[in-house]
Order: sequence, then structure tokens, then C-alpha cells
Amino acid sequence: MKIFDTILQSSFFKDQPPVLIDIGASGGIHPKWKTIAKYSCCLAFDADDREFQISEQTNKDFKKLVRVNRIVTALPSGNTPFYLTQSPFCSSLLEPDEEKLRPWLFKSLFEVQKITSLPTVTLSETLKSTGISYIDWFKVDTQGTDLRLYISLPQNIRETILLAEFEPGIMDAYKNEDKLYSVMEEMQMQGFWLSSMNVKGTQRLQNIYSVQIGSFLSERIIKTSPGWAELTYFRNPGNLSCRSLLLMIVFALLDRQYGFALELADQGIQQYPDSLLVECRKAILIKIQKEKRKIPLILLKRKINKLFANIHA
Repeated sequence: MKIFDTILQSSFFKDQPPVLIDIGASGGIHPKWKTIAKYSCCLAFDADDREFQISEQTNKDFKKLVRVNRIVTALPSGNTPFYLTQSPFCSSLLEPDEEKLRPWLFKSLFEVQKITSLPTVTLSETLKSTGISYIDWFKVDTQGTDLRLYISLPQNIRETILLAEFEPGIMDAYKNEDKLYSVMEEMQMQGFWLSSMNVKGTQRLQNIYSVQIGSFLSERIIKTSPGWAELTYFRNPGNLSCRSLLLMIVFALLDRQYGFALELADQGIQQYPDSLLVECRKAILIKIQKEKRKIPLILLKRKINKLFANIHA
């Protein structure tokens, strides 16, 4: 959207570009960040066992990219055990709970292949060493420790976060893991509202039964139960600076929260005499009109898909 360029090229972001934090970075750019990356500074944590490095890298996507090759912990610990599992996406600082995982179809993904010892770093240490004094978008996916990492941030930095993403567990997969209900309770107390919850899961089916039925059929016959969730939180609008309001409008549009974007624009117009906020409001209304024109086509596609689904049923 053109309004993104207008906002992020404004004087509000000349000395304070958006700061994006990605803990548990998968190696690729977060899809929601692609539009704003060239204006943003990103701090990404990738764990490995090389000599400790905090490296600022030249990157065609971001204005500035800093990679930290360390496991992130809430408390200073030097080195810590790390459980390498059959699926690299299930490896964690926390030990998989073998007994609790036993009834579930994806149990084998959590089977520990090796326990290694990796050097760690805290968020506070890293922020201090990189000179970062605020965070706008906080994204964390660490297989069980998301909430404790968020809480470990200094209060003055937590208060700068406008959008936060977590991926907590619902079922018991790791020992002493941070669960969905704890994240929801904490974020409500911290003054955030839940924009989206994408619940994912697996089938309750022990391996001995899966062998008899077949894994392919098991995943399609047995009902999926909730296992974990992808959460997106926005800070409730309150006494925000004009910069924060403008950036949160950008974030709201990226998350397709057009109603919230209008709310923010109207609040900003009332609080700050800046024509950019009026321009934002007009751009949001234009975007909504464009989305409205797509509705008939979307409904037609749904009808066609439903028709073919009934034919093949």
C-alpha cells in the first residue's frame, strides 16, 4: 500500500525506524514483514554452536538486520541443555514429556535424538549490546518458553511493544512449558487485545493403532484435537505517541484489522494536528472499499468449491 511508504518515510521514523524482533527465526523473512522490511531494523535469533557472534549483516530485505547465533533464555545460564528431536521444529530447551505425548499421533516427532549443551544469551543482554531501546513488533516461537521470554524483557521495553506474536502449547508436549492460558492471562493484564488465534493440532491416536490404520488415513479419519495456537496481540490504544499510532495503523492494515486501523486514525486525529493521520484515514477507507468489491468473487468461489466438494463426497 502506498500509505505504508508515506508513513514510514515521514520524519517520525527518520531516527526511530520500526524495530522487529524474531526469536526462533526460521531463516526466512516473516511474511507479514515483507512490505515494511526495507524501512525496518530486525533482530533475529538463530541458535548454533559456533563462537558467539552478534553480526550486523547487509540484507536486501531489511534496512538493518542483526543476527544473534544464540539460544535465548529468560535468565542468565551460560550453557544450557538443548533437546534435539526427530523433527528439528520440535527441538527445545525443554525436555519433551514422553508420557504425556504417548497418546498422540505426532509423538515420534518429539523423540529425543541427542542432548547437547548450547551457549545462551538473555534478551536484556542482547538489547543492551546492540543499543536497542524499544521494540515495536515482538515475534517469538521457542517451543515452550515464549511467555517467560516476553516477561524477561525490562518493563520500559515491554511498554513499547505494539504487536506481539506467540505460539504457545495447549496440550502437554514439554515439561514445564508456557501454556496458552498463561499467555492469554498475562497479555490481557499487560493491556493487549487478541487479534487472531490460529489453532492447530493433531490426532489422539497411539502409534500401535496408527500402524494398523495407516498414517495417511489416520490423519484424515481421526478428528484433529487442539495442540497449540498461533496468537497475534495488539496493544490497546491509550496514551500513545503520534509515531506509535501511525505505526500501529500500518500493523493493523498488515493484519487486515481495518476497523482497528480506523479507530487508531480517529484517535490520532483528535489528539494530534497532523495531516498524515487524515491521509491515513482516507487510505483505510479506500482499502475497505477495494475489499468490498472482492466479496462477490469470494462468495462465488466458495459456492463452486462447495459444489465440487459435494460431487466428490
